[in-house]
Amino acid sequence: MKLYYAPGACSIGIHILLEEIGRPYEAVAVDLRGGEHRQPAFMALNPKSKVPALVRDDGSLLTEFPAIAFWLARTHPAAKLLPDDLEAQTRALEVMEYVTATVHMQGFSRILHPERFAPTEADFGRVEARGGEIVASGFRSLDRALGGRDYLLGDFSIADAALFYVEFWAVRRRGMTLSPNLSAHFARMLARPAVARVLRREGVDH
Repeated sequence: MKLYYAPGACSIGIHILLEEIGRPYEAVAVDLRGGEHRQPAFMALNPKSKVPALVRDDGSLLTEFPAIAFWLARTHPAAKLLPDDLEAQTRALEVMEYVTATVHMQGFSRILHPERFAPTEADFGRVEARGGEIVASGFRSLDRALGGRDYLLGDFSIADAALFYVEFWAVRRRGMTLSPNLSAHFARMLARPAVARVLRREGVDH
């Protein structure tokens, strides 16, 4: 397998899952700031022009965080990245969809890239403020989902890899203070060997 990622981007969650699985894989960094994802070479691989992108052993491409995470979990059951029962699997997908579609795309995207949502620079402040409201509301919901448990489904799962990347952005990029449940979850994730290895390899471990 070959993972195309950008250091510290949402792809960090998929990178962590690959480490948790323990199978050999290749990781290829994509320079988003330099626009590499919009260059012909990368777009020939992934016309969606974004990461994560996973090239599987048969040469086929898989994109979108929830889809990649779900496929990794189902094809590597020994890693125990997803419970067996339908309800828990559904809840894992629910969390990943909420993180990626709402907290990330609606919230953090407004904070980090207000120019995508506003016609003029004068509107950037209001766009960022709205993004902050969405993130705050999302974190309140995710805090309740944790319910004081160590991980979202009780044991570590693909849902925690999704939650981790927005926690990472909040703490490391924005200097935010997380709620007690989220803060404990973030610390617990940082203590996992797979997470530590990925942060070090991506150069974002400080």
